[in-house]
Amino acid sequence: MDTALISIIIIAIALAMDAFSVSLTKGFTQKNLTKSQILYYGLFFGFFQFIMPVIGYICGTTISSFVSTVAPWIAFFLLLAIGLNMIRESLDSDDEYIMDTFSFKELALLAVATSIDAFAVGITFALLNMSLLLPCIIIGIVAFIFSISGIFIGKKLGNYFGDKFEILGGAVLILIGIKILLGY
Repeated sequence: MDTALISIIIIAIALAMDAFSVSLTKGFTQKNLTKSQILYYGLFFGFFQFIMPVIGYICGTTISSFVSTVAPWIAFFLLLAIGLNMIRESLDSDDEYIMDTFSFKELALLAVATSIDAFAVGITFALLNMSLLLPCIIIGIVAFIFSISGIFIGKKLGNYFGDKFEILGGAVLILIGIKILLGY
């Protein structure tokens, strides 16, 4: 196998890890996700992981210094807000109703927050004058697969460990946000 292809697959797996972690969290906190909702998670995470390197590539070097300083903060605050909300909802007395709600708004925010790194990779692709289509397709497919797998694994873990996993899930999202912030 070509070393460039291996590198792209490794990059795709690394980029998909945040989406996998968030999907795992959603799997064990949202017990009643339907198959179509699980598919939406895969599609949203896969699409944003696909499109963000394209946007980063287009932006290239013109705004890279500004974006590289602001992007981690955006991802951190999005994940912090969602994580804190999950913890608050798990401590609420009506948690059975709140935990299982599916929200396209929350899904889109999570997909954007976990794909900011892919934007930076797109800028890197532009600086290295790399081809864009194949890497973006691979990145999107890997994120799709990891997201759906994360939800199914999370559902199994959630069924085994119980409802209070939403507190852990919120903490995981906050920690991912901190990791993104500290990584820059």
